[in-house]
Amino acid sequence: MLHPFIKKIFHFSCICLCLLLPGSNTTASDQFAEQRRAMVRVIETDVYLTSFYINKEKLDPRVMAVMGKVERHKFVPSSQEAWAYANQPLPIGHGQTISQPYIVALMTDLAMVDPGDKVLEIGTGSGYQAAILAEMGAEVFTIEIVEPLAEKAAERLTGLGYNMVKTRTGDGYYGWKEEAPFDAIVVTAAASHVPPPLIRQLKPGGVMVIPVGSRFMVQQLVLVEKDNAGKITTRQILPVRFVPLTGDH
Repeated sequence: MLHPFIKKIFHFSCICLCLLLPGSNTTASDQFAEQRRAMVRVIETDVYLTSFYINKEKLDPRVMAVMGKVERHKFVPSSQEAWAYANQPLPIGHGQTISQPYIVALMTDLAMVDPGDKVLEIGTGSGYQAAILAEMGAEVFTIEIVEPLAEKAAERLTGLGYNMVKTRTGDGYYGWKEEAPFDAIVVTAAASHVPPPLIRQLKPGGVMVIPVGSRFMVQQLVLVEKDNAGKITTRQILPVRFVPLTGDH
């Protein structure tokens, strides 16, 4: 989710998408297909509007194609289905949210996923980000600490045919050591610092995208890069607001 400092420039996005809410004159599949196309156009505009922060005016075309393909309405509660393609986070229960489409696209772009990559996701939520990564051709390992969400996401992903996604219930702070190293790590909850176990599980030449900061302070979306010699560099991308990473740590 974008921090309010940036979020204010995106209000028009939701207004535009409201014009595409389900009506009575088209089939459900056509309604959602058009909403996805509209969502992609909004993301493209938002990328341009935040180009000062992210240092690019366009995202990887592969990412945008996947954003237009994955059916976000299948990853939200039925009560939120009408808003599935609005450019905003939505509640999915247990105090958690499905991330704003713009943020999902941006984090996927920053992760620089190539077909065949092993990608670790921390914070499965509804499974939407995992599905996006899988559509990019990655072998995805995703961890969710909230057991009911983890179980439902696993069932949903399997039902939708995402067999390249492996799910686990647990504390994502410690990663998935048995499957390391990973080409990329995507963290969808804010941590007070970059977890050392995740840095260790990142492959040389790999990247991690993680929001860093507390619930009550400005969080920054951070790109962590490990070079081939194992040296770590970090770069702040833009201010965001995510639910906090939880666990024993």
